[in-house]
Amino acid sequence: MGLFEPGRIGKLFLKNRIVMAPMLFDALAEPDGRLSQQAIDYYIARAKGGTGLIITSVTFVSREIEQPPLTSFPCRLMADNKMYIARFNQLAETAHDYGAKVAVQLTAGFGRVARTDIFKSRPVAPSALPCFGDPSITARELTTEEVEQLVQAFEFAAEMLSTAGIDAIELHGHEGYLFDQFKTALWNKRTDKYGGDLESRLRFPLEAIEAVKRGAGADFPIIYRFGLTHYLAGGREIEEGLEIARRLEAAGVDALDIDAGCYETSYWPHPPTSQPPGCMIDLAEMTSKVVNIPVIAVGKLGYPELAEKVLREGKADFIMLGRALLADPEWANKVKGKRAEDICPCIGCHEGCIGRIREDKYISCTVNPATGMEEKLTINPAEKKKTVLVVGGGPGGMEAARVAALRGHEVTLWEKSNALGGNLIPASTPDFKQDYRRLINYLSTQIKKLGVAIEFNKEATLEQIQKMKPEVVFIATGSTPIIPEIPGVEKAKVITASDALLGRTEIGESVVVIGGGLVGCETALYLAQKGKKLTILEILDNVASDVIAANRMHLLKLLADTNVRILTETSIAEIMDNSVVIVNKYVKRSKLENDTVVLAVGSKPNKGLKETLKDKAPEIYFIGDCVEPRKVINAIWEGFRFARLI
Repeated sequence: MGLFEPGRIGKLFLKNRIVMAPMLFDALAEPDGRLSQQAIDYYIARAKGGTGLIITSVTFVSREIEQPPLTSFPCRLMADNKMYIARFNQLAETAHDYGAKVAVQLTAGFGRVARTDIFKSRPVAPSALPCFGDPSITARELTTEEVEQLVQAFEFAAEMLSTAGIDAIELHGHEGYLFDQFKTALWNKRTDKYGGDLESRLRFPLEAIEAVKRGAGADFPIIYRFGLTHYLAGGREIEEGLEIARRLEAAGVDALDIDAGCYETSYWPHPPTSQPPGCMIDLAEMTSKVVNIPVIAVGKLGYPELAEKVLREGKADFIMLGRALLADPEWANKVKGKRAEDICPCIGCHEGCIGRIREDKYISCTVNPATGMEEKLTINPAEKKKTVLVVGGGPGGMEAARVAALRGHEVTLWEKSNALGGNLIPASTPDFKQDYRRLINYLSTQIKKLGVAIEFNKEATLEQIQKMKPEVVFIATGSTPIIPEIPGVEKAKVITASDALLGRTEIGESVVVIGGGLVGCETALYLAQKGKKLTILEILDNVASDVIAANRMHLLKLLADTNVRILTETSIAEIMDNSVVIVNKYVKRSKLENDTVVLAVGSKPNKGLKETLKDKAPEIYFIGDCVEPRKVINAIWEGFRFARLI
């Protein structure tokens, strides 16, 4: 089978094998729990883009047991009142116009992983357990009657969704949420009918399956999402996961959505940049061998050739895409039209999706700022065509050029080096950062296709800009590494992280990296994977503190796996010929032998043009690191948002 062959999940016919993953969109729900118009626009953009099955964000069947304040983020999508039928119906009927089907993901609740900062009452769980977010708070054990009440709520929700014209229901039994807590001996210590052996621990989700069938009909399509393994000591092992798959099939589930991990191992359910493509395909393949119902594969599958290969080799029956569809809602149409070079790639940073959700903002995407604002941030033709100059070919500059050209402006881009990409070029050197190379290729391909005039080895000056007389100027000149004032820093063995990543100088066998931020840690990992002996020195009490949790967790694991030594609360006093003098938090000095010192203590903005051009052009925008060194999301969002307004 291939990506664009039709398929079935129970009685549900799907036009292709591409499924949109359920992703928590929080602030795209109304405060009362209804689908917002913003959420409907978000899903319909993916339906227009050719996706076969849209699965909505996690939707709660009851607000009686877990009680977050309704006026506080995250707003929860609810299915406990018939007043919600109209919005679900609008979503279903509009998606059907584009040949897509819609499943709503239903959950029993958060349980011990609920956000303790917003809940009015203590979180609940199968047993009295420490909460994940704040272990000093113990979740309250649900009573037997409360569990039965939740089961009944699934019946009501299923009937309501069926009435609304929704095509299927997915039950969320994954990632350590409430269903998963009941299934897992590590978290379920109950002594009633819902605890004990596997049969008893499965009773709650199996009763919910029966309730859905009572509410929506015996043949209403049901998908069940769960992790085959938690990759966690004491958590679910693969063999138990396979047995759960068999029992779910016997219970009448029509398809299995196979994932992995939990909050404690979040780099599995939320695979970061550093996870390899198709990182969970083996789990889907294992499951396919023990059940006869369709298996949906997940885990960094936004690479068309890989997605096609998984299906052709029979390792799964459907491909699920999450963040790949945030990055590019048109993924399916572009693959079908053999335009893979036009796919905007997810870079696995989690800054625009999980990072924004953690800040109680609507879900979006680093590389696609229109995500979550599909109608409001549409790129429209400009009322007046202008001449536009973009100075700098990094991600911010290329995005500004892309959007300005899409709107019909005449765009020229000056880049002082001989290549596009800016600081993404060294950042994308390691194999575990290949998604950043894909971003460079995407942006550079798009601006070339759009006819942007690109001039390399062109360093802008005030005189050159005034001679060109552009109506709009974007300054995206980026940043340069900070060289700290340390005795001995001028020695030949001292190089910047960029130089190390680009291979501009020979690197010894023993390396000290000064700075434990993202750049320092990734550079250390890259060199360690090449067989070097690495030590990271960080003056703070932890490393990679500027990184999203899932990404940080995996990065630290990889550093440990490659035996990178990390010294925190440690500063460097002097760089000598064969060693560095370090000072720990107790002000104790010692020497650390090494051949090479790599500087990764941050960057400073290239402000030269910013200062020179002030009030010297009719319309000037400063974007990206030349304003202040930050992250890719800041550069791309500024380039996008400013360019769509000129």
